[in-house]
Amino acid sequence: MGKKAKHSIIKDATCTLFLSVFTAVLGFFQFGYCIGVINAPQQIIMMHYGKVLGVTDDPMKNPTIIMLWSLSVAMFAVGGMVSSFTVGWIGEKMPRVKAMLLVNVLAISGNIFLGVSKFGPSHVLIIIGRALTGLHTGLTSGLAPMYVGEISPTALRGALGSLHQLAVVIGILISQVLGLDFLLGRNETWPLLLCLSGCAAVLQIFLLFLCPESPRYLYIKCGKLEEAKRSLKRLRGEAYDPTKEIEDMEKEKEEASREKAVSIWQLITSSNYRQPFLVAIGVHIAQQFSGINAIFYYSTDIFNTAKVGQPVYATIGVGFVNTVFTVVAVFLVDKAGRRSLFMAGLLGMMVCTIAMTVGLVLQPKYEWMSYISLTSVFLFVSFFEIGPGPIPWFIVAELFSQGPRPAAIAMAGFSNWFTNFCIGMFFPYVAKLCGPYVFLIFAFLLALFVMFIYFKVPETKGKSFEEIAEEFRRRKKGSKGPSGATEMEYLGGTQQA
Repeated sequence: MGKKAKHSIIKDATCTLFLSVFTAVLGFFQFGYCIGVINAPQQIIMMHYGKVLGVTDDPMKNPTIIMLWSLSVAMFAVGGMVSSFTVGWIGEKMPRVKAMLLVNVLAISGNIFLGVSKFGPSHVLIIIGRALTGLHTGLTSGLAPMYVGEISPTALRGALGSLHQLAVVIGILISQVLGLDFLLGRNETWPLLLCLSGCAAVLQIFLLFLCPESPRYLYIKCGKLEEAKRSLKRLRGEAYDPTKEIEDMEKEKEEASREKAVSIWQLITSSNYRQPFLVAIGVHIAQQFSGINAIFYYSTDIFNTAKVGQPVYATIGVGFVNTVFTVVAVFLVDKAGRRSLFMAGLLGMMVCTIAMTVGLVLQPKYEWMSYISLTSVFLFVSFFEIGPGPIPWFIVAELFSQGPRPAAIAMAGFSNWFTNFCIGMFFPYVAKLCGPYVFLIFAFLLALFVMFIYFKVPETKGKSFEEIAEEFRRRKKGSKGPSGATEMEYLGGTQQA
Protein backbone atom coordinates (compact mmCIF):
# COMPACT_ATOMS: atom_id res chain seq x y z
CA MET A 1 0.00 0.00 0.00
CA GLY A 2 2.86 2.36 0.86
CA LYS A 3 4.53 1.88 -2.53
CA LYS A 4 1.24 2.25 -4.34
CA ALA A 5 0.45 5.47 -2.46
CA LYS A 6 3.90 6.88 -3.26
CA HIS A 7 3.48 5.96 -6.92
CA SER A 8 0.08 7.70 -6.97
CA ILE A 9 1.55 10.84 -5.40
CA ILE A 10 4.40 10.98 -7.93
CA LYS A 11 1.99 10.34 -10.80
CA ASP A 12 -0.35 13.11 -9.64
CA ALA A 13 2.48 15.65 -9.16
CA THR A 14 2.73 17.05 -12.71
CA CYS A 15 4.60 20.13 -13.89
CA THR A 16 1.28 21.83 -14.63
CA LEU A 17 0.14 21.24 -11.04
CA PHE A 18 3.30 22.75 -9.59
CA LEU A 19 3.22 25.65 -12.04
CA SER A 20 -0.38 26.38 -11.02
CA VAL A 21 0.44 26.25 -7.31
CA PHE A 22 3.56 28.39 -7.78
CA THR A 23 1.53 30.95 -9.72
CA ALA A 24 -1.19 31.10 -7.08
CA VAL A 25 1.21 31.56 -4.16
CA LEU A 26 2.91 34.50 -5.88
CA GLY A 27 0.06 36.46 -4.31
CA PHE A 28 1.33 35.36 -0.89
CA PHE A 29 4.87 36.38 -1.88
CA GLN A 30 3.48 39.88 -2.41
CA PHE A 31 1.78 39.57 0.99
CA GLY A 32 5.10 38.84 2.71
CA TYR A 33 7.01 41.47 0.76
CA CYS A 34 4.51 44.19 1.66
CA ILE A 35 4.67 43.20 5.35
CA GLY A 36 8.46 43.33 5.54
CA VAL A 37 9.39 46.11 3.11
CA ILE A 38 8.06 49.04 5.11
CA ASN A 39 10.33 48.55 8.13
CA ALA A 40 13.86 49.02 6.76
CA PRO A 41 13.38 52.49 5.17
CA GLN A 42 11.27 53.85 8.06
CA GLN A 43 13.68 56.59 9.11
CA ILE A 44 14.41 57.71 5.53
CA ILE A 45 10.71 57.91 4.63
CA MET A 46 9.79 59.77 7.83
CA MET A 47 12.56 62.28 7.14
CA HIS A 48 11.17 62.71 3.62
CA TYR A 49 7.67 63.24 5.05
CA GLY A 50 9.12 66.01 7.21
CA LYS A 51 10.75 67.65 4.19
CA VAL A 52 7.53 67.49 2.13
CA LEU A 53 5.44 68.98 4.96
CA GLY A 54 8.06 71.58 5.92
CA VAL A 55 8.54 70.24 9.46
CA THR A 56 11.38 72.11 11.16
CA ASP A 57 11.85 69.92 14.27
CA ASP A 58 12.99 66.28 14.35
CA PRO A 59 10.52 64.36 12.09
CA MET A 60 11.11 61.18 14.11
CA LYS A 61 9.51 62.87 17.12
CA ASN A 62 6.93 65.05 15.40
CA PRO A 63 3.36 63.85 16.28
CA THR A 64 2.00 64.56 12.79
CA ILE A 65 4.78 62.63 11.06
CA ILE A 66 4.42 59.73 13.52
CA MET A 67 0.66 59.61 12.84
CA LEU A 68 1.21 59.65 9.05
CA TRP A 69 3.80 56.90 9.36
CA SER A 70 1.42 54.79 11.46
CA LEU A 71 -1.23 55.22 8.78
CA SER A 72 1.30 54.28 6.09
CA VAL A 73 1.96 50.99 7.88
CA ALA A 74 -1.59 50.24 9.08
CA MET A 75 -3.46 50.94 5.81
CA PHE A 76 -2.14 47.66 4.40
CA ALA A 77 -3.98 45.72 7.13
CA VAL A 78 -7.07 47.94 6.81
CA GLY A 79 -7.20 47.23 3.06
CA GLY A 80 -6.90 43.51 3.77
CA MET A 81 -9.73 43.58 6.31
CA VAL A 82 -12.06 45.42 3.92
CA SER A 83 -11.44 43.25 0.87
CA SER A 84 -11.50 39.93 2.76
CA PHE A 85 -15.28 40.37 3.12
CA THR A 86 -15.70 40.22 -0.65
CA VAL A 87 -13.74 36.97 -1.14
CA GLY A 88 -16.90 34.91 -0.55
CA TRP A 89 -18.87 36.79 -3.20
CA ILE A 90 -16.03 36.69 -5.75
CA GLY A 91 -15.39 33.01 -5.02
CA GLU A 92 -19.07 32.29 -5.60
CA LYS A 93 -19.44 34.29 -8.83
CA MET A 94 -16.07 34.05 -10.61
CA PRO A 95 -13.74 31.25 -11.72
CA ARG A 96 -10.57 31.14 -9.62
CA VAL A 97 -8.03 31.95 -12.33
CA LYS A 98 -10.07 34.83 -13.73
CA ALA A 99 -10.55 36.23 -10.20
CA MET A 100 -6.81 36.14 -9.47
CA LEU A 101 -6.16 37.88 -12.78
CA LEU A 102 -8.63 40.61 -11.98
CA VAL A 103 -7.43 41.40 -8.44
CA ASN A 104 -3.87 41.96 -9.71
CA VAL A 105 -5.14 45.27 -11.08
CA LEU A 106 -5.18 46.44 -7.45
CA ALA A 107 -1.62 45.20 -6.88
CA ILE A 108 -0.21 46.93 -9.94
CA SER A 109 -2.05 50.21 -9.37
CA GLY A 110 -0.98 50.23 -5.70
CA ASN A 111 2.66 49.66 -6.61
CA ILE A 112 2.52 52.48 -9.18
CA PHE A 113 1.45 54.86 -6.40
CA LEU A 114 4.34 53.60 -4.24
CA GLY A 115 6.84 53.89 -7.10
CA VAL A 116 6.08 57.56 -7.82
CA SER A 117 5.60 58.57 -4.18
CA LYS A 118 8.85 60.54 -4.01
CA PHE A 119 7.67 62.89 -6.76
CA GLY A 120 4.46 64.09 -5.09
CA PRO A 121 2.81 64.31 -1.66
CA SER A 122 4.62 61.19 -0.47
CA HIS A 123 2.49 60.55 2.61
CA VAL A 124 -0.73 60.60 0.55
CA LEU A 125 0.65 58.44 -2.27
CA ILE A 126 2.16 55.85 0.10
CA ILE A 127 -1.03 55.59 2.15
CA ILE A 128 -3.09 55.10 -1.04
CA GLY A 129 -0.56 52.59 -2.42
CA ARG A 130 -0.49 50.60 0.81
CA ALA A 131 -4.30 50.56 0.96
CA LEU A 132 -4.55 49.26 -2.63
CA THR A 133 -1.91 46.55 -2.10
CA GLY A 134 -3.76 45.62 1.11
CA LEU A 135 -7.01 45.30 -0.82
CA HIS A 136 -5.25 43.01 -3.28
CA THR A 137 -3.65 40.89 -0.55
CA GLY A 138 -6.92 40.50 1.36
CA LEU A 139 -8.50 39.06 -1.78
CA THR A 140 -5.59 36.86 -2.85
CA SER A 141 -5.16 35.46 0.67
CA GLY A 142 -8.63 33.94 0.20
CA LEU A 143 -8.59 33.12 -3.51
CA ALA A 144 -5.17 31.45 -3.66
CA PRO A 145 -5.82 28.85 -0.89
CA MET A 146 -9.23 28.19 -2.44
CA TYR A 147 -7.66 27.48 -5.83
CA VAL A 148 -4.74 25.42 -4.49
CA GLY A 149 -7.05 23.36 -2.26
CA GLU A 150 -9.33 22.59 -5.20
CA ILE A 151 -6.63 21.56 -7.68
CA SER A 152 -4.43 19.52 -5.28
CA PRO A 153 -4.62 15.73 -5.00
CA THR A 154 -5.69 14.65 -1.51
CA ALA A 155 -2.27 13.12 -0.80
CA LEU A 156 -0.48 16.41 -1.59
CA ARG A 157 -3.04 18.86 -0.23
CA GLY A 158 -1.16 19.64 2.99
CA ALA A 159 2.30 20.00 1.44
CA LEU A 160 1.06 22.22 -1.39
CA GLY A 161 -1.07 24.21 1.04
CA SER A 162 2.02 24.93 3.16
CA LEU A 163 3.61 26.71 0.20
CA HIS A 164 1.42 29.75 0.97
CA GLN A 165 3.36 30.37 4.17
CA LEU A 166 6.67 29.61 2.46
CA ALA A 167 5.90 32.31 -0.11
CA VAL A 168 5.09 34.76 2.70
CA VAL A 169 8.35 34.20 4.58
CA ILE A 170 10.42 34.32 1.37
CA GLY A 171 8.73 37.63 0.56
CA ILE A 172 9.58 38.97 4.03
CA LEU A 173 13.19 37.77 3.79
CA ILE A 174 13.77 39.26 0.32
CA SER A 175 12.28 42.60 1.41
CA GLN A 176 14.58 42.64 4.45
CA VAL A 177 17.67 41.89 2.35
CA LEU A 178 16.80 44.45 -0.35
CA GLY A 179 16.12 47.00 2.41
CA LEU A 180 19.76 47.01 3.51
CA ASP A 181 21.28 50.48 3.15
CA PHE A 182 23.89 49.34 0.61
CA LEU A 183 21.15 47.89 -1.65
CA LEU A 184 17.79 49.68 -2.01
CA GLY A 185 17.30 51.03 1.53
CA ARG A 186 18.79 54.38 0.57
CA ASN A 187 17.36 57.87 0.10
CA GLU A 188 17.67 57.60 -3.68
CA THR A 189 16.05 54.18 -4.11
CA TRP A 190 13.42 53.65 -1.40
CA PRO A 191 10.44 54.16 -3.81
CA LEU A 192 11.83 51.36 -5.99
CA LEU A 193 12.16 49.16 -2.88
CA LEU A 194 8.50 49.77 -1.95
CA CYS A 195 7.08 48.98 -5.40
CA LEU A 196 9.04 45.86 -6.37
CA SER A 197 6.23 43.49 -5.36
CA GLY A 198 4.51 44.76 -8.51
CA CYS A 199 6.98 42.62 -10.51
CA ALA A 200 5.52 39.53 -8.85
CA ALA A 201 2.02 40.74 -9.82
CA VAL A 202 3.06 41.14 -13.47
CA LEU A 203 4.69 37.69 -13.47
CA GLN A 204 1.57 36.16 -11.94
CA ILE A 205 -0.64 37.70 -14.62
CA PHE A 206 1.41 36.11 -17.43
CA LEU A 207 1.62 32.73 -15.69
CA LEU A 208 -2.12 32.61 -14.92
CA PHE A 209 -2.81 32.33 -18.66
CA LEU A 210 -0.95 28.98 -18.53
CA CYS A 211 -2.90 27.62 -15.53
CA PRO A 212 -5.98 25.39 -15.84
CA GLU A 213 -9.15 26.47 -14.12
CA SER A 214 -10.22 24.68 -10.93
CA PRO A 215 -11.96 21.45 -12.05
CA ARG A 216 -14.14 21.55 -8.93
CA TYR A 217 -15.41 25.01 -9.86
CA LEU A 218 -15.98 24.02 -13.48
CA TYR A 219 -18.05 20.95 -12.60
CA ILE A 220 -19.72 21.87 -9.32
CA LYS A 221 -20.53 25.51 -10.05
CA CYS A 222 -20.79 25.53 -13.84
CA GLY A 223 -21.75 21.92 -14.66
CA LYS A 224 -19.03 21.71 -17.33
CA LEU A 225 -18.10 18.04 -17.10
CA GLU A 226 -15.83 17.81 -20.16
CA GLU A 227 -13.95 20.99 -19.25
CA ALA A 228 -13.48 19.67 -15.71
CA LYS A 229 -12.05 16.39 -17.09
CA ARG A 230 -9.67 18.28 -19.37
CA SER A 231 -8.53 20.42 -16.46
CA LEU A 232 -7.95 17.30 -14.32
CA LYS A 233 -5.90 15.68 -17.08
CA ARG A 234 -3.74 18.79 -17.37
CA LEU A 235 -3.21 18.80 -13.60
CA ARG A 236 -2.72 15.04 -13.11
CA GLY A 237 -1.32 13.92 -16.47
CA GLU A 238 -2.87 12.70 -19.74
CA ALA A 239 -2.90 9.07 -18.53
CA TYR A 240 -4.92 9.97 -15.44
CA ASP A 241 -8.40 8.47 -15.08
CA PRO A 242 -10.60 11.23 -13.61
CA THR A 243 -13.60 8.96 -12.91
CA LYS A 244 -13.07 8.62 -9.14
CA GLU A 245 -12.40 12.32 -8.65
CA ILE A 246 -15.43 13.25 -10.75
CA GLU A 247 -17.55 10.94 -8.58
CA ASP A 248 -16.33 12.79 -5.47
CA MET A 249 -17.20 16.08 -7.15
CA GLU A 250 -20.64 14.72 -8.01
CA LYS A 251 -21.28 14.10 -4.31
CA GLU A 252 -20.17 17.66 -3.54
CA LYS A 253 -22.36 18.97 -6.34
CA GLU A 254 -25.40 17.20 -4.92
CA GLU A 255 -24.68 18.72 -1.51
CA ALA A 256 -24.11 22.15 -3.07
CA SER A 257 -27.45 21.93 -4.92
CA ARG A 258 -29.21 21.22 -1.63
CA GLU A 259 -27.31 23.95 0.21
CA LYS A 260 -27.69 26.54 -2.56
CA ALA A 261 -25.51 29.64 -2.05
CA VAL A 262 -24.22 30.02 1.50
CA SER A 263 -23.81 33.66 2.49
CA ILE A 264 -21.56 34.93 5.26
CA TRP A 265 -24.65 35.64 7.40
CA GLN A 266 -25.94 32.07 6.89
CA LEU A 267 -22.52 30.70 7.76
CA ILE A 268 -22.43 32.68 11.01
CA THR A 269 -26.00 31.99 12.14
CA SER A 270 -26.64 28.42 10.96
CA SER A 271 -26.14 25.66 13.53
CA ASN A 272 -25.30 23.33 10.63
CA TYR A 273 -21.95 25.06 10.15
CA ARG A 274 -21.24 26.10 13.74
CA GLN A 275 -18.48 23.62 14.58
CA PRO A 276 -16.33 23.95 11.44
CA PHE A 277 -16.90 27.72 11.43
CA LEU A 278 -15.60 28.06 14.99
CA VAL A 279 -12.60 25.90 14.10
CA ALA A 280 -11.87 28.02 10.99
CA ILE A 281 -11.99 31.27 12.97
CA GLY A 282 -10.17 29.75 15.95
CA VAL A 283 -7.10 28.56 14.05
CA HIS A 284 -6.59 31.99 12.49
CA ILE A 285 -7.00 33.77 15.82
CA ALA A 286 -4.53 31.30 17.34
CA GLN A 287 -2.03 32.09 14.59
CA GLN A 288 -2.10 35.85 15.19
CA PHE A 289 -2.59 35.92 18.98
CA SER A 290 0.27 33.44 19.38
CA GLY A 291 2.45 36.54 19.53
CA ILE A 292 4.42 36.06 16.31
CA ASN A 293 4.00 39.66 15.14
CA ALA A 294 4.70 40.92 18.65
CA ILE A 295 7.98 38.98 18.59
CA PHE A 296 8.96 40.63 15.34
CA TYR A 297 8.01 44.02 16.81
CA TYR A 298 10.09 43.44 19.96
CA SER A 299 12.99 41.53 18.40
CA THR A 300 15.13 44.61 17.68
CA ASP A 301 15.08 45.60 21.34
CA ILE A 302 16.00 42.05 22.36
CA PHE A 303 18.87 42.00 19.87
CA ASN A 304 20.09 45.40 21.09
CA THR A 305 20.00 44.22 24.69
CA ALA A 306 21.93 41.11 23.70
CA LYS A 307 24.61 43.48 22.32
CA VAL A 308 24.31 42.26 18.76
CA GLY A 309 26.53 44.56 16.70
CA GLN A 310 24.15 44.85 13.73
CA PRO A 311 20.54 44.16 14.84
CA VAL A 312 19.34 44.40 11.23
CA TYR A 313 21.39 41.30 10.35
CA ALA A 314 19.95 39.46 13.34
CA THR A 315 16.47 40.36 12.07
CA ILE A 316 17.41 38.97 8.65
CA GLY A 317 18.66 35.88 10.51
CA VAL A 318 15.18 35.48 11.98
CA GLY A 319 13.77 35.76 8.44
CA PHE A 320 16.17 33.05 7.27
CA VAL A 321 15.14 30.73 10.13
CA ASN A 322 11.53 31.53 9.21
CA THR A 323 12.14 30.30 5.68
CA VAL A 324 14.10 27.16 6.61
CA PHE A 325 11.49 25.86 9.03
CA THR A 326 8.66 26.65 6.64
CA VAL A 327 10.39 24.33 4.16
CA VAL A 328 10.59 21.72 6.94
CA ALA A 329 6.84 22.13 7.51
CA VAL A 330 6.14 21.43 3.81
CA PHE A 331 7.65 17.96 4.22
CA LEU A 332 6.16 17.29 7.66
CA VAL A 333 2.56 18.39 7.27
CA ASP A 334 1.41 15.36 5.25
CA LYS A 335 3.38 12.93 7.43
CA ALA A 336 2.76 14.12 10.99
CA GLY A 337 -0.69 15.59 10.28
CA ARG A 338 -2.16 19.06 10.73
CA ARG A 339 -3.52 18.72 14.26
CA SER A 340 -0.38 17.27 15.88
CA LEU A 341 1.94 19.79 14.18
CA PHE A 342 -0.30 22.67 15.21
CA MET A 343 -0.29 21.57 18.87
CA ALA A 344 3.45 20.84 18.87
CA GLY A 345 4.15 24.28 17.43
CA LEU A 346 1.95 26.05 19.98
CA LEU A 347 3.49 24.12 22.91
CA GLY A 348 7.01 24.96 21.72
CA MET A 349 6.08 28.63 21.36
CA MET A 350 4.63 28.64 24.89
CA VAL A 351 7.90 27.32 26.36
CA CYS A 352 9.83 29.96 24.36
CA THR A 353 7.68 32.84 25.66
CA ILE A 354 8.32 31.72 29.25
CA ALA A 355 12.08 31.40 28.59
CA MET A 356 12.07 34.80 26.89
CA THR A 357 10.36 36.40 29.88
CA VAL A 358 12.90 34.87 32.27
CA GLY A 359 15.75 36.14 30.09
CA LEU A 360 14.34 39.67 29.82
CA VAL A 361 13.65 39.91 33.58
CA LEU A 362 17.05 38.58 34.70
CA GLN A 363 19.35 40.08 32.08
CA PRO A 364 19.95 43.36 34.02
CA LYS A 365 21.44 41.17 36.79
CA TYR A 366 22.99 38.43 34.62
CA GLU A 367 24.18 39.76 31.28
CA TRP A 368 24.37 36.28 29.76
CA MET A 369 20.60 35.88 30.18
CA SER A 370 20.10 38.16 27.18
CA TYR A 371 21.29 35.28 25.01
CA ILE A 372 18.49 33.12 26.46
CA SER A 373 16.06 35.71 25.12
CA LEU A 374 17.90 35.80 21.78
CA THR A 375 17.78 32.01 21.42
CA SER A 376 14.12 31.99 22.45
CA VAL A 377 13.26 34.36 19.60
CA PHE A 378 14.82 32.04 17.01
CA LEU A 379 13.18 28.94 18.51
CA PHE A 380 9.81 30.73 18.80
CA VAL A 381 9.87 31.52 15.07
CA SER A 382 10.92 27.94 14.26
CA PHE A 383 8.00 26.43 16.18
CA PHE A 384 5.60 28.91 14.59
CA GLU A 385 6.57 27.88 11.06
CA ILE A 386 6.30 24.15 11.81
CA GLY A 387 2.54 24.35 12.39
CA PRO A 388 0.69 27.54 13.43
CA GLY A 389 2.14 29.51 10.51
CA PRO A 390 1.13 27.54 7.40
CA ILE A 391 -1.76 25.33 8.55
CA PRO A 392 -4.55 27.94 9.08
CA TRP A 393 -4.22 29.13 5.47
CA PHE A 394 -5.20 25.80 3.92
CA ILE A 395 -7.10 23.89 6.61
CA VAL A 396 -10.20 26.09 6.17
CA ALA A 397 -10.53 24.93 2.54
CA GLU A 398 -10.36 21.34 3.82
CA LEU A 399 -13.11 21.83 6.42
CA PHE A 400 -15.83 23.01 4.02
CA SER A 401 -17.39 21.72 0.83
CA GLN A 402 -17.87 23.81 -2.30
CA GLY A 403 -21.05 25.56 -1.12
CA PRO A 404 -19.90 27.24 2.13
CA ARG A 405 -16.16 27.30 1.31
CA PRO A 406 -15.93 30.84 -0.17
CA ALA A 407 -17.83 32.42 2.75
CA ALA A 408 -15.79 30.43 5.28
CA ILE A 409 -12.48 31.49 3.74
CA ALA A 410 -13.68 35.10 3.66
CA MET A 411 -14.54 35.12 7.37
CA ALA A 412 -11.36 33.27 8.35
CA GLY A 413 -9.31 35.75 6.33
CA PHE A 414 -11.09 38.68 7.96
CA SER A 415 -10.43 37.29 11.45
CA ASN A 416 -6.74 36.89 10.56
CA TRP A 417 -6.45 40.45 9.28
CA PHE A 418 -8.41 41.88 12.21
CA THR A 419 -6.34 40.13 14.88
CA ASN A 420 -3.17 41.08 12.98
CA PHE A 421 -4.31 44.71 13.08
CA CYS A 422 -5.10 44.49 16.81
CA ILE A 423 -1.62 43.16 17.61
CA GLY A 424 0.01 45.90 15.53
CA MET A 425 -2.08 48.64 17.10
CA PHE A 426 -2.19 47.63 20.76
CA PHE A 427 0.91 45.53 21.50
CA PRO A 428 3.23 48.56 21.95
CA TYR A 429 0.92 49.98 24.63
CA VAL A 430 0.56 46.61 26.40
CA ALA A 431 4.34 46.11 26.23
CA LYS A 432 4.92 49.54 27.78
CA LEU A 433 2.46 48.72 30.57
CA CYS A 434 3.73 45.19 31.33
CA GLY A 435 7.40 45.51 30.42
CA PRO A 436 9.26 42.18 30.02
CA TYR A 437 6.29 40.30 31.52
CA VAL A 438 4.20 41.01 28.41
CA PHE A 439 5.11 37.63 26.89
CA LEU A 440 3.47 35.80 29.81
CA ILE A 441 0.17 37.01 28.33
CA PHE A 442 1.01 35.11 25.16
CA ALA A 443 2.10 32.06 27.17
CA PHE A 444 -1.38 32.00 28.74
CA LEU A 445 -3.09 32.45 25.35
CA LEU A 446 -0.95 29.72 23.81
CA ALA A 447 -2.01 27.29 26.56
CA LEU A 448 -5.66 28.07 25.75
CA PHE A 449 -5.06 27.56 22.04
CA VAL A 450 -3.44 24.16 22.65
CA MET A 451 -6.58 23.04 24.51
CA PHE A 452 -8.76 24.43 21.72
CA ILE A 453 -6.84 22.49 19.05
CA TYR A 454 -6.90 19.31 21.15
CA PHE A 455 -10.64 19.33 21.84
CA LYS A 456 -12.11 21.03 18.76
CA VAL A 457 -9.92 20.61 15.69
CA PRO A 458 -10.16 17.32 13.73
CA GLU A 459 -7.28 15.79 11.80
CA THR A 460 -7.84 16.51 8.09
CA LYS A 461 -4.75 14.78 6.68
CA GLY A 462 -5.68 12.57 3.71
CA LYS A 463 -9.42 12.82 4.37
CA SER A 464 -12.26 13.70 2.02
CA PHE A 465 -14.78 16.40 2.92
CA GLU A 466 -17.28 13.72 3.89
CA GLU A 467 -14.78 12.05 6.26
CA ILE A 468 -13.90 15.38 7.87
CA ALA A 469 -17.59 16.13 8.34
CA GLU A 470 -18.02 12.70 9.95
CA GLU A 471 -15.25 13.59 12.39
CA PHE A 472 -17.19 16.70 13.43
CA ARG A 473 -20.27 14.58 14.00
CA ARG A 474 -18.35 12.17 16.22
CA ARG A 475 -16.86 15.03 18.21
CA LYS A 476 -20.28 16.43 19.07
CA LYS A 477 -21.23 14.78 22.34
CA GLY A 478 -24.27 12.58 22.14
CA SER A 479 -24.60 12.97 18.35
CA LYS A 480 -26.15 9.99 16.61
CA GLY A 481 -27.14 9.38 13.09
CA PRO A 482 -26.96 6.99 10.19
CA SER A 483 -23.72 6.65 8.27
CA GLY A 484 -25.44 7.90 5.17
CA ALA A 485 -26.41 11.26 6.66
CA THR A 486 -25.63 14.23 4.50
CA GLU A 487 -22.56 16.40 4.87
CA MET A 488 -24.83 19.26 5.81
CA GLU A 489 -25.97 17.26 8.83
CA TYR A 490 -22.46 16.14 9.68
CA LEU A 491 -21.04 19.63 9.63
CA GLY A 492 -23.42 20.86 12.22
CA GLY A 493 -23.63 17.58 14.08
CA THR A 494 -27.41 18.10 14.05
CA GLN A 495 -29.63 15.48 12.56
CA GLN A 496 -32.64 16.80 10.77
CA ALA A 497 -35.91 15.01 10.44
